[in-house]
Amino acid sequence: MSALLDSGWARGISLLAALSLMLLVTLLPRGLTVDDGSPISHGVLTLIMWGLSAGFVHGVGFVPRNRILRMLLGPLVAWTGMALGLFFYVQYFLR
Repeated sequence: MSALLDSGWARGISLLAALSLMLLVTLLPRGLTVDDGSPISHGVLTLIMWGLSAGFVHGVGFVPRNRILRMLLGPLVAWTGMALGLFFYVQYFLR
């Protein structure tokens, strides 16, 4: 499974998703709000930004030597965090 997630297409998905989410967060930060218009909690925002950072790390092809960092900056963490951010934007656009 590790070889599958280290393939070129998986890295391309990570980089494309990270770039897309970066543009959304930069150009439309109001998408990261809850139903009443208040911002999401800092903990949730931290997880989204962590996923975004991990998406860039995985997308450019960097593989940390440290096993813990390799897991924390890997594609599964990246995709989970970016999916969380996408969830808030989908909710925002459906309001």
